[in-house]
Amino acid sequence: MENITDLFIRLLEEFRSVDIANREFSRMIDDDPDLKAKYAEWCEESGYEDRDGFIEFAEEFIETQNSIWDTLTDYDYEDQ
Repeated sequence: MENITDLFIRLLEEFRSVDIANREFSRMIDDDPDLKAKYAEWCEESGYEDRDGFIEFAEEFIETQNSIWDTLTDYDYEDQ
C-alpha cells in the first residue's frame, strides 16, 4: 500500500477536483477497512478530524502548488 499522502496526491492529480477526489477517497475508505484505519491514524497524527482531513490536506496541497508558481512568477518579473 502506498503512503496515504501519496494516495491523496494521486487522486487530486487524477480527478483535478477536490470534490470529486474526496468522493472517490470516501468510497475507497468505505470499501477498505485497512485504508480507513490508516486514514484515521494519519488524521490523528496530523491534527485533522476524520470528517475533513482529506479536504484540508487537499486545500493546503493546492495552495502550496500555487505558491510555487507565484514564487517563480515573482522571480521572473524581478529580472526584467
